[in-house]
Amino acid sequence: MSSASADRTDRRRTTLATRVTLACLAVALVAAAVAALSSTRLAGLADRDASQAELAAHADLVASLLTEHPDLTLDELVRGDDEVVRIGPDGRLAGAPRAVLAAGRTAAADVTSGRPVSGQVRLRASTMLVEARPLDGGGFALVREQHPLLLGGVRLARTLLVATAAGAVVAAIAGSGLARLLARPLRHVTSAARELRAGRRDGRVPVEGPREVAELGATVNELAETLQRSEARQREFLLSVSHELRTPLTGVAGFAESIADGVLSEPDEVRAAGRTIVREAGRLEHLVSDLLDLARLGADDFRLDVGDVDLAQLVRDAARVWSARCAATGSHLVVEADGSVPVRTDPVRARQVLDGLAENALRALPQGAPLVLAARTQDGAAVLEVRDGGPGLTESDYAGAFQRGLLNERYRGRRPVGSGIGLALVDGLVGRLGGRITAGPATEGGAAFTVTIPV
Repeated sequence: MSSASADRTDRRRTTLATRVTLACLAVALVAAAVAALSSTRLAGLADRDASQAELAAHADLVASLLTEHPDLTLDELVRGDDEVVRIGPDGRLAGAPRAVLAAGRTAAADVTSGRPVSGQVRLRASTMLVEARPLDGGGFALVREQHPLLLGGVRLARTLLVATAAGAVVAAIAGSGLARLLARPLRHVTSAARELRAGRRDGRVPVEGPREVAELGATVNELAETLQRSEARQREFLLSVSHELRTPLTGVAGFAESIADGVLSEPDEVRAAGRTIVREAGRLEHLVSDLLDLARLGADDFRLDVGDVDLAQLVRDAARVWSARCAATGSHLVVEADGSVPVRTDPVRARQVLDGLAENALRALPQGAPLVLAARTQDGAAVLEVRDGGPGLTESDYAGAFQRGLLNERYRGRRPVGSGIGLALVDGLVGRLGGRITAGPATEGGAAFTVTIPV
């Protein structure tokens, strides 16, 4: 996606502050609607119960007056919208059809047994209230239609409308404040991420806000610190590699110029200069080859020629070369590779691993200290081991020994170090061979590097 398209998409998106404010407003409106419906329902029920109680009191009064004053009639005592249903001794109902229907559905005829009857019934869209009372020779029922709230309903609606408007205003204010509170640390995180994208690694985010937002800020800070350390290590690695490349190049160029300028004219001097050029060119070629192998390790076309290999014989063959190199530095070689250690692997890469570990050990090995090359079978796997009697490493160094350039950065100036490529390359090669490599202290006093390859 292009930058202009991304900007247009960002403009179309609503901000977090807007979304939180709208969410709070929606919650407030939904709550107000639920409250309005509940309040209206409760008000209707309360009004109906009050009307039922009023009708019951009226019916009791009428029944009492008719008992005390037999000369009075129902028509004289019942006024207003209440309708009268007369109930005969046989339970027959007489009166207006609608009132009779309501009284019949509430079993008003049961008053002939001497018990009052109270009930409510729905007739189409109306609620009918019924109160029946017994009398000598039958009884009567008062029927009242319960009308919906009018004036009270209007007042209730007005009150709810005002409450809803006030709640919406409060929700909008609260949502806006909450949104600003949430958005502020997120804006800091966004600003820090943009600085990281621009190449700046010194910016940090205040760890504030809710737990999730604070964790996001802390994670961005950790990312910035990790990138800062990684890039610093890469710079150190490049400086180290540049130094390693420059040293043999300087020797090759210097002796080549001396020969070309005729400074070295004697045959012995020319031959010595030629040997130096060949040696430094070999160092340069070895370093470039390691760099290329390290770069190709992750590629799909990295070639492995797997076959049947005897690791013990591979160690014995390598010992011929390393015995002479140890003798030249005043140390001595120990070989622990009796019998046969068969395994299927790439013999060239396995030898490259062995040579890389031996070269790394010999570099800092003091005079008289041993260099041990070992091969054995252990727990169904082939084990290749390189140990030395050198100064060794610290526990933290063993844990990060295969990180590119780490040991070079820590020990440069304190002991002889390489370019920082060797152990990283060995670790990558062992992984491509399907094995595992570990580092730890050796019984000889120095470091031990153990390669395990499944048989």
